[in-house]
Amino acid sequence: MSPSAAPIADAGVDRPVRAVFTAITDRPHAQAATSRDVALDYLRAFVTVLVVAHHSVLAYARISPNVAPRSPLHPWLAGIPIVDRHGLIAFDLFALFNDTFFMSLMFLLSGLFVGPSLARKGAAGFLRDRGLRLGAPFFVVALMAPLAYYPAFRVTAADPGALAFWREWLSLGTWPSGPLWFVAVLLGFDVIAVALYKFAPSLIEWLGRLASGGRQRPTALFVAFMLVSAAVYLPLRAVFGPESWAAFGPFSVQSSRVLHYLVYFLAGVAIGECGIGHSLLAPDGRLVRRWFRWARNALVLCLVYVVMLGWLAPDRPAGGLPQLERQLILGLGFVLCCGAISFATLAVFQRFANTPSPALTSLSRNAYGIYLLHYGFVMWLQYALLPAAIPAAAKAAVVLTVTLAASWTATAGLRRIPAVDRVI
Repeated sequence: MSPSAAPIADAGVDRPVRAVFTAITDRPHAQAATSRDVALDYLRAFVTVLVVAHHSVLAYARISPNVAPRSPLHPWLAGIPIVDRHGLIAFDLFALFNDTFFMSLMFLLSGLFVGPSLARKGAAGFLRDRGLRLGAPFFVVALMAPLAYYPAFRVTAADPGALAFWREWLSLGTWPSGPLWFVAVLLGFDVIAVALYKFAPSLIEWLGRLASGGRQRPTALFVAFMLVSAAVYLPLRAVFGPESWAAFGPFSVQSSRVLHYLVYFLAGVAIGECGIGHSLLAPDGRLVRRWFRWARNALVLCLVYVVMLGWLAPDRPAGGLPQLERQLILGLGFVLCCGAISFATLAVFQRFANTPSPALTSLSRNAYGIYLLHYGFVMWLQYALLPAAIPAAAKAAVVLTVTLAASWTATAGLRRIPAVDRVI
């Protein structure tokens, strides 16, 4: 086991405790509960860095700020709160690539060790631990969310003062928490997983057997996975559209993707159920051995999806296709791209990221804290660089580098406090 890891995708499942949920201790994962894969640790850290990079470049995209929904009353609450006059089209493509798969993959990774953790801790212990390691940081960092949004408010407000901002914040009716939405949704999915293990264990066992078949037949598993993902995602996209969010207080989730994310989380649970070494991710399995083919196919699908986005844009004729048909076609493209990139990324990391590295181990250990803390650094740095007459690429590089270094250092410092280290 790599001693590294408790980033966000695995917070709360890596500390063995006396197992009391005996109904599942005889399953394959019970014997493998204390083993961890360095490649998965490093993949979690990599996805965390992608999240930081994604937020770092959004201010410098050229197309996205013009199409992102912005409230006429609160423009600073847009999906891209700060928009710099310096832009680069490459950042639109990078953001599109990330948005297509990285949070879905994070949910899949989050599910991998749910079964082993339940076997060790039991249902009550698991939920107590997850409440501490997900719920407590969520509420603490959410309380500080106004500090992260304040610079965006200053860009558009007639009165940029702190008192005016606070009055407007309290008038919102919600409490925006930025990327913390993932933490709250993950906690909700953990509750669902416990319910399934307790009341429908045969379903979990069946999913585990299905995942074990992916060792030799990854394509068949991929097709089945895509069918389920499309079945839950396309109807919600048709109803809510691709960009709408539902929010209540500090809790929020993208309306069309909530069930899609749940499918990815349960896919991770299923893979963990049969044991990492006996599943789709087995080092000697066909997915890992044929990593190049999966990476190539994912790249081709991405290119096709980008072309589809341009051809089916709302302002394009697209052969007279009605809006609903356009949304369903684009939704299917999203589903296929998300699955293909996720499978390819898993294969590449399982194939090549198995050698421990001190720097990557440190990054993995601190990834959860980096995720929790990075957003405020991003927003203030983008705001500070608005007047600078330098290229967009240079600004994005500064924001990413300083944010990653600052949030990494802050997390490492906070983890010197034993009570904090237990959580993050």
